[in-house]
Amino acid sequence: GQRKLNHEMVQEWLKDYDEANRKTAGREEALDAVADRLERHIELLGATAIEDKLQDQVPETIEKIREAGIKLWVLTGDK
Repeated sequence: GQRKLNHEMVQEWLKDYDEANRKTAGREEALDAVADRLERHIELLGATAIEDKLQDQVPETIEKIREAGIKLWVLTGDK
């Protein structure tokens, strides 16, 4: 996905990120909150679908996608 940011938005986010990153207590939560704020109103650029019962190594592939820092949504049509 993508989202256009102006210079002021970037500078404010970088300041907030630096502050969150310097925390000694609650750093992960603060960084998550800062990232979450940036990851809103994103324009979707692409999507894909996989059928896990037909393809090998789907769980491993999903784990690698997550380890790469890519947000992944899994929608199921279980009966």
